[in-house]
Amino acid sequence: MASKQQKSAIARRHSRVRTKVAGTAARPRLAVYRSNRHMIAQVIDDSRGVTVASASTIESGSRGGFTSNREAAAGVGRLVAERAISAGVRQVVFDRGGFQYHGRVAALAEAARESGLEF
Repeated sequence: MASKQQKSAIARRHSRVRTKVAGTAARPRLAVYRSNRHMIAQVIDDSRGVTVASASTIESGSRGGFTSNREAAAGVGRLVAERAISAGVRQVVFDRGGFQYHGRVAALAEAARESGLEF
């Protein structure tokens, strides 16, 4: 479990990222959240305040196996990419959510790229 200092550091990094990254209708934001147990990804159009597509390890289809490893994160990346493409979104901007770009976050991003999202 993350300590209070770790949570505030993540919040500071996330606010720093969000000053530079914003989703539009042409290029929505692919926001990633990583907890100790799960990975959540959303494609968000910030100009309208609408979530275009989302996927997570919490969904019933991803139950039964591990939800906090790189393979599960890659599965979420593939799923969110498929859902975004079916919603008509091909290009996104990546919002790592204040988390370092390695491990599960990087696995999710690479899987989304391989599935057809451009960022």
